[in-house]
Amino acid sequence: MAANEQHYVLERPSFDKPVKLLIVVAPYYKDIADQLVGGAKAEIEAAGGTWELVEVPGALEVPTAIGIAERLSNFDGYVALGCVIRGETTHYETVCNDSSRALQLLGLQGLCIGNGILTVETRGQAEVRAEAAGQNKGGGAAAAALHLIALGRKWGASRKGVGFRPASDEYQVAGLGKDSASR
Repeated sequence: MAANEQHYVLERPSFDKPVKLLIVVAPYYKDIADQLVGGAKAEIEAAGGTWELVEVPGALEVPTAIGIAERLSNFDGYVALGCVIRGETTHYETVCNDSSRALQLLGLQGLCIGNGILTVETRGQAEVRAEAAGQNKGGGAAAAALHLIALGRKWGASRKGVGFRPASDEYQVAGLGKDSASR
């Protein structure tokens, strides 16, 4: 059983400047969601970060809320939380696959997202994974977002001299800017 397996956990990243994360949770199973949120909040605070919390109706709305927040706010990263328990229909596969795929696509666009949307067969499995004092998947999702933020800050600082850059004042002074065509 996965609960008994040992696995490696990265050290918590540290930050020179504070980090601000948005926790987006689908509280369809409120007790499970509350455990996930508790673990995420604790992990963010342990790294010296701050958080805001927003609730959405279901797991399919989590990526949309993150996309809206990215366009209209100033968060460093995001924690996606919720729980999908298999039922009697194929709706389970749709919700699991589409929410996960949408989060992955946002991540590939450069957003720092920790995915803590549980996809389980039974409520018991969800409870074990959500419990902050147990597997703490909410804390793990927050840790993932924090690690991605740390990588973004590390690599974001090394962009000088790489790729396209608009003309600088120094470039203009050398007579190579847009005014040079009229000379």
